[in-house]
Amino acid sequence: MFPAHRPGRRLPRRLWTAVAAALALPATMLATGSTTAQAASVACSVDYRTNDWGSGFTADLTLTNRGTDALNGWTLTYGYSGNQKLTNGWNGSWSQSGQSVTVKNASYNGTIAAGAAVTTGAQFTYSGTNSAPTSFAVNGTACTGAHQPPITVLTSPAPGATYAQGEAVPLAASAAAADGATIGKVEFYDDTTLLGTDTSAPYTFSATALGVGGHSLLAKAYDSLGASAESTPVGVTVASGPAVVASPTQLGVQQGKSGTFDVRLSKQPSANVTVSTARTDGNTGLSVTGGSALTFTPANWSTAQKVTVTADASGTGSATFTASAAGHAKATVTVTELAAAKAYDARFLDLYGKITNPANGYFSPQGIPYHSVETLIVEAPDYGHETTSEAYSYLIWLQAMYGKVTGDWSKFNGAWDVMEKYMIPTHADQPTNSFYNASKPATYAPEADTPNEYPAKLDTSVSVGSDPIAGELKSAYGTDDVYGMHWIEDVDNVYGYGDAPGTCEAGPSAGGPSYINTFQRGPQESVWETVPQPTCDAFKYGGKNGYLDLFTGDSSYARQWKYTDAPDADARAVQAAYWADLWAKAQGKGTDVSATVGKAAKMGDYLRYAMYDKYFKKIGNCTGPSTCPAGTGKDASHYLLSWYYAWGGATDTSAGWSWRIGSSHVHGGYQNPLAAYALSTNADLKPKSATGATDWGTSLKRQLEFYQWLQSSEGAIAGGATNSWQGRYATPPAGTPTFYGMYYDEAPVYHDPPSNQWFGFQAWSMERVAEYYQQTGDAKAKAVLDKWVKWALANTTVNPDGTFLIPSTLKWSGKPDTWNAASPGANSSLHVTIADYTDDVGVAAAYAKTLTYYGAKSGDAQAKSTAKALLDGMWANDQDSLGVAVPETRTDYSRFGDSVYVPSGWTGTMPNGDRIDSSSTFASIRSFYKNDPAWSKIEAYLKGGAAPTFTYHRFWAQADIALAMGSYAELLE
Repeated sequence: MFPAHRPGRRLPRRLWTAVAAALALPATMLATGSTTAQAASVACSVDYRTNDWGSGFTADLTLTNRGTDALNGWTLTYGYSGNQKLTNGWNGSWSQSGQSVTVKNASYNGTIAAGAAVTTGAQFTYSGTNSAPTSFAVNGTACTGAHQPPITVLTSPAPGATYAQGEAVPLAASAAAADGATIGKVEFYDDTTLLGTDTSAPYTFSATALGVGGHSLLAKAYDSLGASAESTPVGVTVASGPAVVASPTQLGVQQGKSGTFDVRLSKQPSANVTVSTARTDGNTGLSVTGGSALTFTPANWSTAQKVTVTADASGTGSATFTASAAGHAKATVTVTELAAAKAYDARFLDLYGKITNPANGYFSPQGIPYHSVETLIVEAPDYGHETTSEAYSYLIWLQAMYGKVTGDWSKFNGAWDVMEKYMIPTHADQPTNSFYNASKPATYAPEADTPNEYPAKLDTSVSVGSDPIAGELKSAYGTDDVYGMHWIEDVDNVYGYGDAPGTCEAGPSAGGPSYINTFQRGPQESVWETVPQPTCDAFKYGGKNGYLDLFTGDSSYARQWKYTDAPDADARAVQAAYWADLWAKAQGKGTDVSATVGKAAKMGDYLRYAMYDKYFKKIGNCTGPSTCPAGTGKDASHYLLSWYYAWGGATDTSAGWSWRIGSSHVHGGYQNPLAAYALSTNADLKPKSATGATDWGTSLKRQLEFYQWLQSSEGAIAGGATNSWQGRYATPPAGTPTFYGMYYDEAPVYHDPPSNQWFGFQAWSMERVAEYYQQTGDAKAKAVLDKWVKWALANTTVNPDGTFLIPSTLKWSGKPDTWNAASPGANSSLHVTIADYTDDVGVAAAYAKTLTYYGAKSGDAQAKSTAKALLDGMWANDQDSLGVAVPETRTDYSRFGDSVYVPSGWTGTMPNGDRIDSSSTFASIRSFYKNDPAWSKIEAYLKGGAAPTFTYHRFWAQADIALAMGSYAELLE
């Protein structure tokens, strides 16, 4: 299913969208124990990296199997020359005898396929020198060192540079090869478009054909041993003519202090040019105190000069400063005066400026947030320039915080408008909802365990329940259409489905953005095994029935549309709207956001579909598709946020059918008690429907109980529950605990890897609980947080230099007690262990927010100090020109060659002509990846090279870091 999670990488999400396209949940999780190594000869390499703070360090080792046979069980040995002393280790069993160190595989990483790699790590103390080990052995055989890729740096242009259209953009790079290799060539790219190549130093290229707008430029060097590496991207802007350039465009200045921004020209002038800068509107407590008139000559036009802005001692709020010159486009900078103590708000504005700078590549030309700046990334989105409803929800939240800090709410409203335009299907995109029959929401199809068991047959003999909310939603909003976000979108139309709003498979020439679907075939279908398909299937691509007959079995197929909602993203958008409402009212600007907050209430009303069993069957004790009774109303609601809800119908408006489904599977990491609290109690967010607010009030109580039921003896929150065992209402193993009749599932929804092994779900979910607790003081929320925070803090390491390690991969054993609301059990048999640790900055930010909200309300000193230490550490150690990020080694990228299940005899084509058949692989139906500037890293890895390392700038992570800074400023600074 999903690629194995590794420290520093967010575990991806999966969703399903067709009537029969959901998942099965096997009864048990399979664990692989250690086995004796095969007799085959060992060929290996070890990459050794440290993070050293003078008296201690962490060591990260990547062991790559260079042989032709799999390693089944491994023992890694090496030695130090100093007094390094082992403290603890992860991803293996670590021990030390004198200066010799031994690492034995863990139960879950004992097998290393040929060409694959595993990572392991440990923490040590030392004094004196800390020399790296010079030799390693695996199973007694010495390992060679892995060839290191070249170091590539784009030295020109400067980050944030602006050029006039038609003006040459000077690209230059430095490149250094390792291990005695030489540099063969350097390529220069604009995003994924090759601009030019240079084969000799100094490596340069003059780009003259860049269009108006933002560009993400990078260099990529190749060495004589076949290794390659690309530089960190540099963002530049091409203007339509000569322009004044200012950087940064967002600046925070604390009361009584001064700040500066740079000014220069985009193009060499023929004579001296005077740039005048002045405050043109806003806060009068901010003024230019230096650089109000700057002279640029034909010689120094590109050398930045500084403008100084000083804040008075008492004001707050933003002002616009305009830098102008005759014959040049103006530049504006928003400067916000902050309270004297608000250094973390200044950090928020600094990072906000990087995220929203068009030249840095976080957004499409339409203003849509990409999943990541980088294009080659495979998670739940299988391409970096796709986006998700998750990213949109973080954009809305980011702009809400911007409104709190600056008082400008136009960007919050604008973010919702962009989301509504591009991520909520229009009426033309869902044209046949009027034919929906609430008494027969959908036709039942069983979920299967593995992709090769699909297509799943529709079964009309199984009864389904009735939909109790469709009528009241139509009555409240005057439409049959659903107001929810589809979960994934191909922003740049890389696949070529091109279904612009109101069209259906318009094709590659239509441009982006276009809705797509991926996951469809059970819990074992990883992202590496998916067949991407359009949400509107008109049989133009794929096979004779489009892509439908890969997923559902039927006697005939009709052209149709289908969408899936990710409930955690919609709930996060509501959560952001709640804060926007509170913050704007505190500023006396509640009317500025009232219309958008009303739309959030509407979204929350439709989000109740996530509270229902997939086929609206009764909740509790379902042990067969025919014996599990159909629901007759709210008895089909579990009142929790499930993994998805979905809806679809015929594209032919005369065909007369559409469907809707909920989900039977509920994950602890998806719950959002703050959203439930807002939708049930906040007057501005209460839904219009007859029972919406009441349902959310019930949901709030149920979610808090769910957390208590899932809380392990140590404090972490276990997986979840399902009303449909294995996705087909099967009978679970005897003794399976229940929650209101739903069965405990250690890894609800997906199993490759297990869905609850990622610590990020813990941080995300507990952060919502902490926000709710901070707002209400709810004793039940506090009890859950008290135990969780104690566990998390006990497993958090912050080093003297600010580097840190937090939990990453979790392992579970045992089960909770069956839920008894009157007398909850202690869950003494439910346990969690931590398999490895991470310095993932996005997860650390969510964790820091949890500690911030919890510490602010409870007064817990350790929570508050650890939140500060995490934020200070990433700010001091992990900043770059695009944001805050850390390197990640992606051993899971060995799966680019994974087979994609296609039934024998089934053939079809992708929009670009890639063939789909029983021999298809992940990469073969995504040939566009071979044109990506980072592809050679993957190629080298698949041929036995070292696992590739990337520094990713995910939108959600950057937004979460900025939000964590703003939250700390609000509550603890």
